[in-house]
Amino acid sequence: MFFQQETMVYFVDREINFILMLIILSVCLYNIMNTSEKHNDRMAKLTFASVYPMYVAKVASKNRTEAELREVITWLTGFDSDKQTELINEKITFDEFFKRASLNPNVNLITGMICGYRIEEIENELTRQVRYLDKLVDELAKGRKMEKILRIA
Repeated sequence: MFFQQETMVYFVDREINFILMLIILSVCLYNIMNTSEKHNDRMAKLTFASVYPMYVAKVASKNRTEAELREVITWLTGFDSDKQTELINEKITFDEFFKRASLNPNVNLITGMICGYRIEEIENELTRQVRYLDKLVDELAKGRKMEKILRIA
């Protein structure tokens, strides 16, 4: 009889631990999928000029060119290379950068994880747009073919 009581306590403890683990996991997933206002504000205030050299360094370290990077940015935003240079020199924020952009109609094909976030689940529009750009740069740096990056069928 004592053995059965011990076994039941063990199973009850396991169930409680499992339930607690699920609650913790749910909270973590909620925090991952729903970026904070502070995070969104930080993204809005970042300047394209401050991030662009990091994009160049990232793709160059993987033997990809700045011209390829600019092609990816053009596909996403509609800004040609000259306009990109102009925006860099203006030191505009990502908020203004994406307000001026004409996003590619196939932007919804950019899915997956980047920086710990599932892109298609990011609620804040600007943060999602910045993560689209991050994802494309990441794919370029990982050596993915341009046809795949640019979502050409």
